[in-house]
Amino acid sequence: MSGYLNNLIYNFMISFGVVVGASIFAGIGAIINDHPPMKTMIDVAGSLKIWAVAVALGGTFSSFEIIEKGILRGEIRTIVKQALYVLVSVFGANTGSYIIGMIQRCGEMWQK
Repeated sequence: MSGYLNNLIYNFMISFGVVVGASIFAGIGAIINDHPPMKTMIDVAGSLKIWAVAVALGGTFSSFEIIEKGILRGEIRTIVKQALYVLVSVFGANTGSYIIGMIQRCGEMWQK
């Protein structure tokens, strides 16, 4: 695999892992604090998506700097690469949030 494809996979998995991992550990913390774990997990998953993307990109400023340089120098390929990194990271974070929502829906189905 090429290095670029590897980086796309890393970005997806990192943003996915941030959302899912943080939500699960927030759920454990909610149990310890005697709060509803699923509500906490859903809230955390929704609020962490943008941070998961920032983590996957390695900080927001470096990506924006690369995009700026691409625009100023007319390097369309660089802009497209960075845009794909951002899109894949967003997709990973949204997928993680969706998985947490699926856990909630499955729990509701099993309770019936």
